[in-house]
Amino acid sequence: MKKVYKDDLEKKLQDFILQLERMNLNYYVEYLKNPKKIIWQNFLSGVARGFGTAFGFSILGALLLYILNSVVKYNLPVIGRYIAEILKFVKFYMR
Repeated sequence: MKKVYKDDLEKKLQDFILQLERMNLNYYVEYLKNPKKIIWQNFLSGVARGFGTAFGFSILGALLLYILNSVVKYNLPVIGRYIAEILKFVKFYMR
């Protein structure tokens, strides 16, 4: 009976070791030991996030201005006046 228990324990231990190898736990532990690498990767991810945010905001802003310009062309009485003022303001500061 003890032999069966020992074999079962060894099999579970081998399965556990295989799972740790599949997770690349050794790479993760080495990564955590190197704070310069962590700082560098976080810096690069922050820069990428910043550029992505700026690029996305630029695209959405341009799209919004295009839509507002189209609304002004239809000469809507109430909304058109306010949008025209906003577009004049934007064009003045884009120079």
